[in-house]
Formats: sequence, C-alpha cells, structure tokens
Amino acid sequence: MATKITEECINCGACEAECPNTAIYSGGTAYELNGKSFDALSADFYYIVPDKCTECVGHFDQEQCAAVCPVDCCVPDPDHSETEAGLYEKAKKLHPEKNIAELSPANSRFRK
Repeated sequence: MATKITEECINCGACEAECPNTAIYSGGTAYELNGKSFDALSADFYYIVPDKCTECVGHFDQEQCAAVCPVDCCVPDPDHSETEAGLYEKAKKLHPEKNIAELSPANSRFRK
C-alpha cells in the first residue's frame, strides 16, 4: 500500500528530498504526473501522491520518508493497498530511463 503523511506532520520537509519518486509535496503545492498538473492533495501539510508512491520498492529496503520523519507520521495508507509486484512495476514505469534492479532484500522491504 502507498504511504501517507498524517496530520501530525510538523512540515519539516525532511521527507520530500528522500523520495526517489518525487511523490512528496508541501501543502498547497500542485503535483505533476504523466506530464499533467493536479491540485494539491493537502493545503496544510506535506502529502504523498499515491499514484507515485512505490513504498521505495525497487529503490530501498524501507520507505525513506518514514526513515527520516522525526514524528513518525509517514505510515501505510490502507486506502491504497498494493502488492510488491505492483509497486515494482510502478517504479519501472515512473523511471523508464533507469534500470531498476531485480527485487532483493536491498530494494524491497517485502524481501527482508
């Protein structure tokens, strides 16, 4: 499932730069997906675009936003449940210019 940022967010911005998919935006900031611009999903605090979140599958062994969040407000989003295979395919689609390595314990929390 995608990760979400809860209302406990203190707007520190630590998570934004850590996301390999540029799925995290500050409150009130429009986001881009597939060459189109969309309205912000939150006006008040940082948010994660579910269609761009891969839970860092294909990149890291844990969600980088959650790893750096000082208040632990980056949590699984039960409204956006996905499989490891689906997240991996999404990562490859989001980054066609990159050679995303085969899944392993180094790039998928599902393999730990």
